Amino acid sequence: MSRTFTPVQQIEQTIVRRYHEQLWSPFCKAIKRYRLIQPGDRIAVCISGGKDSMLLAKMTQMLQRHTEIPFEAVYLIMDPGYNAENRRQVESNARFLEIPYTLFESDIFEVANSQEKNPCFLCARMRRGCLYRHAQALGCNKIALGHHFDDVIGTTVMGMFYGGQIQAMPPKLKSRNYPGMELIRPLYLVHEDDIIAWKNANGLNFIQCACRFTENAARGDEHSSKRLEIKRLLKTLRQDNPHIEDNIFASIHTVQLDTMVGWKYKGKACSFLDGYEQEDTPC
Repeated sequence: MSRTFTPVQQIEQTIVRRYHEQLWSPFCKAIKRYRLIQPGDRIAVCISGGKDSMLLAKMTQMLQRHTEIPFEAVYLIMDPGYNAENRRQVESNARFLEIPYTLFESDIFEVANSQEKNPCFLCARMRRGCLYRHAQALGCNKIALGHHFDDVIGTTVMGMFYGGQIQAMPPKLKSRNYPGMELIRPLYLVHEDDIIAWKNANGLNFIQCACRFTENAARGDEHSSKRLEIKRLLKTLRQDNPHIEDNIFASIHTVQLDTMVGWKYKGKACSFLDGYEQEDTPC
């Protein structure tokens, strides 16, 4: 006798079966490879309402049922100033996916959008601070964000092209301002195209960033997103080299430090000239 699945169970089945190699396997691999979850962790899974964070929440929920690692998870939705329609959609999707959530409000969009320069940087920084504070108040020691493989590549290339530095996005990071708190990125090995394929296969609709700046960029305003520009560039380069993004990803795991002219470690600037004559390892 065949088993009848509920709509949510059917969606979960697509994660562990149809998209096992694209979603579930790299999700579990990242957690193990980078030691993202430890016994006794209480993790605030942060839901922005987009496809990435919603998938992260659902897979974390599924992981709790099957893993031998004892950990707790709370699902945190922050409303940074969504319009009423977006707010309804975020909560509706969470309820449909049977994700129990805690919601809090802030005025981050209003503050960030009033800035002419770097509104996205300010928005991200304020969001993270709010998430840390609320997660800590809920007794959590970690927050989980929905950054994926493509975000890692985009950040690395943007740092080189526009920041004049080689700077990656690590899979986990200890907070400087909130002692005892740590940020983890369980979707680190998951590709965005596979998340989109899963979303479309299940007929799911999630919100975008939903801030004024992003909406203007989507309409083609002159202050378009640099991240979107990099994404388009990589798509073009991929036509000649299908492995270009995998190579960029591999490069941040295999940095040849003895070929670097200069670098920073914990804020300290180092140069290959330090100890060069003595053939010592600088810094």
